Amino acid sequence: MRSTKIVTLGLVTVVLAAAACNNGPRREPGKIYMPDMAYSRAVETYADHSNLTEAGIYYDATPVAGTVKRGGVASFPLAKDAAGDTANYVASKQVVNPLPALNEKDMAEAKRLYNVNCGICHGEKLDGNGPIYKGGDGPYPAKPATLVGDAKYENMPAGQMMYSVTYGKNLMGSYASQLSTKQRWMVIHYVKSMQPGGVKPVAAADTTAKPAADTTVKATK
Repeated sequence: MRSTKIVTLGLVTVVLAAAACNNGPRREPGKIYMPDMAYSRAVETYADHSNLTEAGIYYDATPVAGTVKRGGVASFPLAKDAAGDTANYVASKQVVNPLPALNEKDMAEAKRLYNVNCGICHGEKLDGNGPIYKGGDGPYPAKPATLVGDAKYENMPAGQMMYSVTYGKNLMGSYASQLSTKQRWMVIHYVKSMQPGGVKPVAAADTTAKPAADTTVKATK
């Protein structure tokens, strides 16, 4: 009798150990409250999204059409022209920069954004002589556009500049992934401010709280 109990206990121990070591897939997950929270469908920015549609997840990594993030500005209203067409590029001349004149702080940030993203080609002086060209000694053989000093670009409307920065033009690629819509308009404000007749930054409003005037009645002697 004692040996039978020992054998039975041994078999139970083996079965439990085998069950504990079973790492195979669970065919029946059981009942879960809010499964979307239990099993996250979070998507990493640079992850492979090719299998999402098969899983019933429709994600194209772009904002919902017509939406604007908090603190942002509306997307550029014109779509990119089809190959061989220039209708929207021409129409972009009528698009007005939606940002008001920049104050000194915002203009400094716009200048920084220009130097980081545009200066390598167009130069810090906006003369088309950035490090990539370097007076003809750089790695790029063709001189980039001269934003200050060339009437073509000095007379180019802000909307048409925005079209080019958003979608790319000729040998310049799109900067829509590097700069938000608001940042692109800020950079264009900076470029226009550097051109002849450009609007210089406005003084920042003084938000310092001032003491209230003393309205108490003073005793007279």
